[in-house]
Amino acid sequence: MFINFFMKMSVNWNLRKAHSVTALLFRLALVLALLSTSGCAWLGNYQRQLIYRPTAGVPADFSGLRAGDERYWVSVPDTDTPQHVAIWWLPHASPDAPTLLYLHGTFRNLFGNLRKIEALRSAGFSVLAVDYRGWGESSVITPSEQSITADAQLAWTELTKRQPNASKRVIYGHSMGSGAALDLASRLKNPTDYGGLILESAFTSFTDIANSAGWLASLVNLFNSERFDSINKISQVQTPLLMLHGSQDNTIPVNLGERLFAAANPPKQWLAIENAKHSDLDLADPALYRATLQAFAASYLSGQ
Repeated sequence: MFINFFMKMSVNWNLRKAHSVTALLFRLALVLALLSTSGCAWLGNYQRQLIYRPTAGVPADFSGLRAGDERYWVSVPDTDTPQHVAIWWLPHASPDAPTLLYLHGTFRNLFGNLRKIEALRSAGFSVLAVDYRGWGESSVITPSEQSITADAQLAWTELTKRQPNASKRVIYGHSMGSGAALDLASRLKNPTDYGGLILESAFTSFTDIANSAGWLASLVNLFNSERFDSINKISQVQTPLLMLHGSQDNTIPVNLGERLFAAANPPKQWLAIENAKHSDLDLADPALYRATLQAFAASYLSGQ
């Protein structure tokens, strides 16, 4: 009864504060998900399902990738039962193009992110993309921060096979994927491992997202084990950084992206795209989006 009452309070509070359906779903999911303790395994699984909302399977209307693109699977080592992650390889027409590791956010799998992936390829990148376990055609599990970061590392190993030139490797993360991207980048070195980092709609930490939603979310966040504490990892990253954010993002407030950017080491570039929300930066101003990515690649990923 107490939990039901608390959930109703969360719903009412979020309905007053949220400015979009997307923001409401994201923040409400986080609030409800945090109602768990480490001593209750089933509730912990429910917590993570609500936070990450993984979408498994292939859409019925998916007509396939372009000719020359690849979909394949990589086994995950050291698991109790056989598990795999799905990898997409979408090469650019130019063999000299830099190669980007695409790490998506919550909910949408690679099929739901194909438009964004193609926007990045159109900007001049070959793209290697991964569906973490729980999403798309990867093994069906309840994901966690640990499984997501492990899958990002596995995908990175695949990218290094595709792109032998470290200076032409770039890590890209959108939304929750920015946390996975930063975790990976903090364990790699520039220029021996990679050439740059691109974060879109990024945040400082799950805790700060909860705090931005108000006192109730902050309270229940005390019980959360999923952190993605990017603000305490970004100082370990010594690489050229590009951060993009929508000025009208109601899912991850733009000030969280600005705080993360302020904590980053130079060289770094910030771009807030006017009238863009959380996932539509490439649609709100396609020319600016493409030109910014191209300029970043020309400056830092030329392979010289």
